Amino acid sequence: MAGQVGWNEDEVFESEEIAPQFEQALKNILAIVTTAGGKSEHICRITAFCIDKLAYLKARPARGAIWRKLMGKHFPAMSMIFVADLLDTPGKIELEATVVIPED
Repeated sequence: MAGQVGWNEDEVFESEEIAPQFEQALKNILAIVTTAGGKSEHICRITAFCIDKLAYLKARPARGAIWRKLMGKHFPAMSMIFVADLLDTPGKIELEATVVIPED
Protein backbone atom coordinates (compact mmCIF):
# COMPACT_ATOMS: atom_id res chain seq x y z
CA MET A 1 0.00 0.00 0.00
CA ALA A 2 1.10 3.56 -0.55
CA GLY A 3 2.74 5.49 2.25
CA GLN A 4 0.59 6.64 5.14
CA VAL A 5 1.49 9.74 7.11
CA GLY A 6 0.39 10.63 10.62
CA TRP A 7 -2.73 12.56 9.78
CA ASN A 8 -6.30 11.66 10.68
CA GLU A 9 -9.19 10.82 8.32
CA ASP A 10 -9.66 14.55 7.67
CA GLU A 11 -6.01 14.85 6.54
CA VAL A 12 -5.15 16.90 9.63
CA PHE A 13 -2.00 16.36 11.68
CA GLU A 14 -3.01 16.39 15.34
CA SER A 15 0.63 16.50 16.49
CA GLU A 16 4.01 17.49 15.16
CA GLU A 17 5.76 14.85 17.31
CA ILE A 18 7.13 11.57 15.95
CA ALA A 19 5.36 9.14 18.31
CA PRO A 20 1.78 10.40 17.76
CA GLN A 21 2.39 10.61 14.02
CA PHE A 22 3.80 7.08 14.03
CA GLU A 23 0.72 5.85 15.89
CA GLN A 24 -1.69 7.55 13.49
CA ALA A 25 0.20 6.33 10.41
CA LEU A 26 0.11 2.76 11.75
CA LYS A 27 -3.60 3.13 12.56
CA ASN A 28 -4.16 4.35 8.99
CA ILE A 29 -2.40 1.25 7.62
CA LEU A 30 -4.42 -1.04 9.88
CA ALA A 31 -7.67 0.65 8.81
CA ILE A 32 -6.86 0.02 5.15
CA VAL A 33 -5.88 -3.59 5.85
CA THR A 34 -9.11 -4.17 7.80
CA THR A 35 -11.21 -2.58 5.05
CA ALA A 36 -9.58 -4.94 2.55
CA GLY A 37 -10.53 -7.92 4.74
CA GLY A 38 -7.13 -8.46 6.32
CA LYS A 39 -5.59 -8.46 9.77
CA SER A 40 -2.43 -6.99 11.23
CA GLU A 41 -0.63 -10.32 10.82
CA HIS A 42 -1.09 -10.01 7.05
CA ILE A 43 1.38 -7.13 7.01
CA CYS A 44 4.60 -8.61 5.59
CA ARG A 45 6.82 -5.55 5.37
CA ILE A 46 6.90 -1.94 6.54
CA THR A 47 9.24 0.73 5.25
CA ALA A 48 9.42 3.88 7.35
CA PHE A 49 10.61 7.22 6.04
CA CYS A 50 11.53 9.76 8.72
CA ILE A 51 12.97 13.26 8.60
CA ASP A 52 14.47 13.41 12.12
CA LYS A 53 16.78 10.59 13.25
CA LEU A 54 17.41 12.01 16.72
CA ALA A 55 13.67 12.46 17.42
CA TYR A 56 12.97 8.98 16.05
CA LEU A 57 15.52 7.41 18.39
CA LYS A 58 14.34 9.49 21.34
CA ALA A 59 10.76 8.31 20.76
CA ARG A 60 11.79 4.63 20.83
CA PRO A 61 10.04 3.77 24.15
CA ALA A 62 6.81 5.45 23.06
CA ARG A 63 6.94 3.82 19.63
CA GLY A 64 7.49 0.44 21.25
CA ALA A 65 4.40 0.86 23.43
CA ILE A 66 2.38 1.97 20.39
CA TRP A 67 3.60 -1.05 18.42
CA ARG A 68 2.67 -3.50 21.17
CA LYS A 69 -0.76 -1.90 21.55
CA LEU A 70 -1.58 -2.01 17.83
CA MET A 71 0.46 -4.93 16.48
CA GLY A 72 1.07 -7.15 19.49
CA LYS A 73 3.96 -9.52 18.90
CA HIS A 74 3.78 -9.42 15.09
CA PHE A 75 7.03 -8.07 13.67
CA PRO A 76 7.12 -7.95 9.86
CA ALA A 77 10.31 -7.14 8.01
CA MET A 78 11.03 -3.45 8.50
CA SER A 79 13.34 -0.85 7.00
CA MET A 80 14.01 2.69 8.23
CA ILE A 81 15.10 5.33 5.76
CA PHE A 82 15.96 8.84 6.88
CA VAL A 83 15.06 11.47 4.31
CA ALA A 84 15.45 15.24 3.98
CA ASP A 85 11.73 15.97 3.99
CA LEU A 86 8.26 14.56 3.34
CA LEU A 87 5.65 15.99 0.98
CA ASP A 88 2.98 16.47 3.65
CA THR A 89 3.99 19.15 6.16
CA PRO A 90 4.32 18.96 9.16
CA GLY A 91 4.75 15.21 8.59
CA LYS A 92 7.77 13.70 10.32
CA ILE A 93 7.24 10.02 9.46
CA GLU A 94 5.59 8.01 6.71
CA LEU A 95 4.93 4.27 6.73
CA GLU A 96 4.60 2.13 3.61
CA ALA A 97 3.44 -1.47 3.87
CA THR A 98 3.25 -4.67 1.90
CA VAL A 99 0.23 -6.75 2.85
CA VAL A 100 -0.71 -10.24 1.68
CA ILE A 101 -4.26 -11.24 2.50
CA PRO A 102 -4.82 -14.95 1.93
CA GLU A 103 -7.80 -16.12 -0.10
CA ASP A 104 -10.62 -17.73 1.89
